[in-house]
Amino acid sequence: MAEAHAFIAGKRCLVLDDEFLIALDIQQTLEQAGATVTCLGDAKAALEALQGGAKFDCAVLDIKLSGAAQSSLTVAALLTEHGTPFVFLTGLHAGNEHVQAFPHVPLVEKPYQMEALMAALRRVLGG
Repeated sequence: MAEAHAFIAGKRCLVLDDEFLIALDIQQTLEQAGATVTCLGDAKAALEALQGGAKFDCAVLDIKLSGAAQSSLTVAALLTEHGTPFVFLTGLHAGNEHVQAFPHVPLVEKPYQMEALMAALRRVLGG
């Protein structure tokens, strides 16, 4: 599998998801492909990392974090400002207003297939 995902080798990836098992699954897959992964479970921590100078080559963002009260859209906006490509991983459907705020960003719907997520990352990284 690592050869098929060589496009991600050496990349620094942010995974923002409040569901531990999903974040762990993504982290393991990306690390097996040679990426360095930072997993965070809330938007505040991600914003602090980015504003503190953390640099990422790509990101996987769950839109809704800790229920409806928090979303990753502020993180998405900051990543866009930094020119960092990302994909959304969410249970929301494509017509949702949050998804429409970033129409250029690939959306992988939950429940997801890892190959679909990796294909979306390949697309945003130009691989």
